[in-house]
Amino acid sequence: MSDATTNTTTTAAGAGVNADETDRLIASDKVEGTAVYNRAGERLGSVHNVMIDKYSGQVSYAVLGFGGFLGIGERHHPLPWRALTYDTGLGGYVVDLDRERLEGAPSYGRDEAPWGDPAYGRGVSDYYGVPYGGI
Repeated sequence: MSDATTNTTTTAAGAGVNADETDRLIASDKVEGTAVYNRAGERLGSVHNVMIDKYSGQVSYAVLGFGGFLGIGERHHPLPWRALTYDTGLGGYVVDLDRERLEGAPSYGRDEAPWGDPAYGRGVSDYYGVPYGGI
């Protein structure tokens, strides 16, 4: 049974559960727009979208919208999903990066499409020191 006004689903035991988020799962549209902070609590930007591996079904990257003003000059910085942790106190994701390191990270502009080049994915993985997932 679903309650459209509260966006919850009633389980067999009768407890209400949010239909687009559980303790382990979250809908992609709820991830998009979520703030990303560094360990110092400085807001770096927000999740623009997520990149999902078509074969494994796993999220490979959260693409961070960073820099610019009102979307002008904003760059997209793919962050390996495993580099992010969710902080309930901040209501956003935390990454162990300072602003300067993020500014030097692999990125792309609004009209660029780097994902077709496997070297780009390897470069992102190398930059963050995580295993390359073969995008």
